[in-house]
Amino acid sequence: MSEVLYESRNGVAEITIDRADKYNVLTHEVIAELRLAWERFNASADDRVAILKATGSKAFTAGANLRDIPHDLWRAIPGAGIAVDKPVIAVTAGLVVGGGLVLVQFADLAIAADNSVFSYPEAKVGFSGGLISSLAARIPHKVAMELLLVGGSIDARRAYEVGLVNRVVPVGEELETARALAAQIAINAPLVLRLLKRFVGETLPKGPTEAAAHARAAIETINTSADFAEGIAAFVDKRLPLFSGR
Repeated sequence: MSEVLYESRNGVAEITIDRADKYNVLTHEVIAELRLAWERFNASADDRVAILKATGSKAFTAGANLRDIPHDLWRAIPGAGIAVDKPVIAVTAGLVVGGGLVLVQFADLAIAADNSVFSYPEAKVGFSGGLISSLAARIPHKVAMELLLVGGSIDARRAYEVGLVNRVVPVGEELETARALAAQIAINAPLVLRLLKRFVGETLPKGPTEAAAHARAAIETINTSADFAEGIAAFVDKRLPLFSGR
């Protein structure tokens, strides 16, 4: 049974983490399926904007499964482990913990239900992936540092005040608000949207883990390519390789 759903409607892809009974906790399976969803979005000629959401109103996600931590979370983060050059809108309700906050920080826009609570407790748990460091390039430095070093939380209104989210709406209205915003974006010029998103991405400072994710993603592209398979096969067969650039 799929834990990440993908639905297309009127030029908008809705990508949903579907584990409401488990507070949408991020597992290895969720990470793998979320990456596949971004790949599908990238390949779609029809979907121009993505809405990233989760089922239920108790949690966008309660963060990583601490009993089996998915250290490959970076692979499913759009703009870090996988390039996504089309706009992404995050929609939150309830708990937005750890990797959930990372997903929001890398989204282009965010709509929060008024019960959303954003936190990053890695310092209290004793491990870190480091991608959160780029949060300081997206909200005021001191606000980011308090979240990260204290391991506390901020509510939806504070998230709006510091620029982490674009809108705060009553619980139950967050998805329709995001859909309305996505519809406005979807009718705009795709080439301009991609250009502006790319330029903004190049303008924002990148933390060490984010830069490393970009490098790892680029290397992974090479090492899973048809040319890689051809090169190895040619070596084994003791012949010249016929590279195709794919």
